[in-house]
Amino acid sequence: MRTISANMNVIIKACEKASKILIRDFGEIEKLQVSVKGPSDYVSSADKKVEENIIADLKKSRPNYSILSEEIGEIKSENSEYRWIIDPIDGTLNFLHGIPHFAISIALERKNEIICGVIYDPIKNELFLAEKEKGAYLNSQRIKVSGRKKLKDAMIFTGGPSFSSKNKDSILKEYKKISNYLHSPIRKMGSASLDMAYVAAGRAEGFFQRNLNYWDIAAGIIIVKEAGGLITDCSGNSDYISKRNIIVTNAHINQDLVNLIND
Repeated sequence: MRTISANMNVIIKACEKASKILIRDFGEIEKLQVSVKGPSDYVSSADKKVEENIIADLKKSRPNYSILSEEIGEIKSENSEYRWIIDPIDGTLNFLHGIPHFAISIALERKNEIICGVIYDPIKNELFLAEKEKGAYLNSQRIKVSGRKKLKDAMIFTGGPSFSSKNKDSILKEYKKISNYLHSPIRKMGSASLDMAYVAAGRAEGFFQRNLNYWDIAAGIIIVKEAGGLITDCSGNSDYISKRNIIVTNAHINQDLVNLIND
């Protein structure tokens, strides 16, 4: 039986409480107020309610921790070396269309290093979590990335672009090139955090995407790493946070996918 830190317990409780709001609102989608933040980027009243509840719970338990969250931005605490990274609903568009594939994503940094993270899918009741040097888990079961060694045989996830993206054409060329190489079609599921969680759990071999925000991937970073996966930017380097593009794979196909993207 794994031991859970006090901080991890705080995250889990916040996710479980917020999930009740999501499940209730998912059944009454037509009543939600929806606004547009940008091209293909929506925010609903559910996003805001979930975010408010998560932040309230986290601040109640850890009042001096800083916060970075998708909707409200950053709340700094000068006295803390810790920072929560929150995406209240990753997969908002799925949520708004009644598609049961979205998640709450919460990570915790200490001195700019992610030390624990949770991705919770409330509809499927799947709780992916990891703490530094303690392994990755799905509910109570230890998870590891797949052992598949050939890129051609891999299941690969991706996301984006919106049709107003400045680099839309180059991204679509990447998709075509990768699709032509793989035996199976690329999958676009609509939730970057769950894409990363699925790679960690061995359900897929890889995930790549450009134009991502930190809260999209923060929890997934530690879950994938603790499951034995590899993470780079699309050039094969470690600048995936600053460059806002990412390749997530099992231990075998990372370099082949990097080479294919840059060929």
